[in-house]
Amino acid sequence: MDFGIGFLTNNVMLPILDFFYGIVPSYGLAIVALTLVIRTAVYPLSAGSIRSMRRTKVVQPYMQKRQEEIKTRYKDDPTKQQEEMGKLFKEVGNPLAGCLPVLLQMPVLFALFATLRGSPFANINYSVNLQIFPQSQIERIVPQAFATKPQNIYVADGVRAPVVALLPGGNNLGVGETTKVLFQTTEGKPFKALLAENPENKQELAIEWTVTKGEERVQIDAQGNIVALQPGDVTIQGTIPGLAANKGFLFIKALGPGGSSWGKWGNKLGYCGHGAVFWHQLVFQPDPLRSRIEQC
Repeated sequence: MDFGIGFLTNNVMLPILDFFYGIVPSYGLAIVALTLVIRTAVYPLSAGSIRSMRRTKVVQPYMQKRQEEIKTRYKDDPTKQQEEMGKLFKEVGNPLAGCLPVLLQMPVLFALFATLRGSPFANINYSVNLQIFPQSQIERIVPQAFATKPQNIYVADGVRAPVVALLPGGNNLGVGETTKVLFQTTEGKPFKALLAENPENKQELAIEWTVTKGEERVQIDAQGNIVALQPGDVTIQGTIPGLAANKGFLFIKALGPGGSSWGKWGNKLGYCGHGAVFWHQLVFQPDPLRSRIEQC
């Protein structure tokens, strides 16, 4: 069971996002609300880090002076020097103590970043690695099912499911053999069945196929049927579009990587660029993290 970034994304970030989207059907506003909620939740940690940083800045001149005095006075007695340094840190506080609030925040902030880079705001890619053997070695192939890591896919507004790409016969093929990449939920429900329950988005969620390695070694059609042509390693990428990737918000033309224009300059800045600006202003301001991490 995943208790890391994926756990926070699936069990905290996405439910909050769905909650706000259910109140106001705008993914842009849902992102703002989600970010503010997370910013508020981690504020006590941020405030503690800020206070520690300011306190360290005030006592730093005195601390440096006392450290030099101790090193000079007890330069021939390392044990006594270490003992006096311990007393000094006890007196003024350990400057590294502010690192703990930062470390506690990082999984939450990374989970927020991962949420905003996933479905429905971005296209989700599934990479399937194949190994194709000559016909003379086909008998040595042991069929073993292959599945990718599950990823959350929004099939409709507020409707999502963890979906995997699956090769029931395994990812080892002989020249001339065929197989098919299937998409299904972790509970075994076919992705096509999910789309049948939400037919309004069937065309938008059509899977796109790309051979990113060994294009001459395989043939793949729009349905995910694969024919092995030549021996070697092959990587196939199946992409499920993000429902909100092309939806706009305020001056942002597309929440996905499509981009938007900034006034008369007309610079194209995709969601990742806006996310970086938005992230910095709402999550890291006031920003003690950079200074604190440097001290760590």
